[in-house]
Amino acid sequence: MPESTPAWRKLPAVQRVLSLVYTTLLFLDSLAFGLVICLFGWLPFQRLYGFARAWAHTNLWLLKVLCGLGWALEGREHIPREGAHVTMWKHTSTWETMAQMIVFPPQAWVLKREILWIPLVGWASWLLKCIAIDRGAGHRAVNQVLDLGRERLAAGIWVLIFPEGTRMAPGETRKYGMSGTLLASQAGCKLVPVAHDAGHYWPRRGLVKKPGVVRVVIGPAIEAAGRDPRELNAEVQDWIEGTMRGLRSPDA
Repeated sequence: MPESTPAWRKLPAVQRVLSLVYTTLLFLDSLAFGLVICLFGWLPFQRLYGFARAWAHTNLWLLKVLCGLGWALEGREHIPREGAHVTMWKHTSTWETMAQMIVFPPQAWVLKREILWIPLVGWASWLLKCIAIDRGAGHRAVNQVLDLGRERLAAGIWVLIFPEGTRMAPGETRKYGMSGTLLASQAGCKLVPVAHDAGHYWPRRGLVKKPGVVRVVIGPAIEAAGRDPRELNAEVQDWIEGTMRGLRSPDA
């Protein structure tokens, strides 16, 4: 925990109450922004995405004010300035689902189709051109990511993929799915890997958000055109997991 953290934030009861307040506000304003996006769904994608960014900025600001959890970004210079590309993020928390909207140009993110069934939030996700898949569909799900992903990239929309398919606890990993590297290779675009330690502060399970600073590290963009997707996948996983091991924990 950083030395600058106020003493009162170190009290578990205080942080638990503030985390509950934040979680409640997150739920309410997610519904509110979902309603706004649905009402303005006729707007062009780029303008509609501005509402999603406003939602992300609002909630990361509330997280800093209420729970003392800020963030710092490293490697912004690695984001390609031209074209649409694929980003692959480590998925350990809810936190990165918000941060990605601010860090990168407008993205269509790959998510499980059940999210579309959530009133307002799911409908807003559909309007924002998310790629909803049935995670149990195997090759059909991969083909869906490839087909819709190429459409998004051709329209100038980046594509975000969590290669492990679900949130992982800090220090854990699993085999990375191939859809991200297949898409980038077939589309001839770049792959941008991202590592972060948000899971240490905002665990995938549990209410309490710990105070501190989330470190986000963007890796060098990888040219995917003409590359073997399996080789590419191994390279991305090695970079992300290696960088994850180098990030300090909140107790360091």
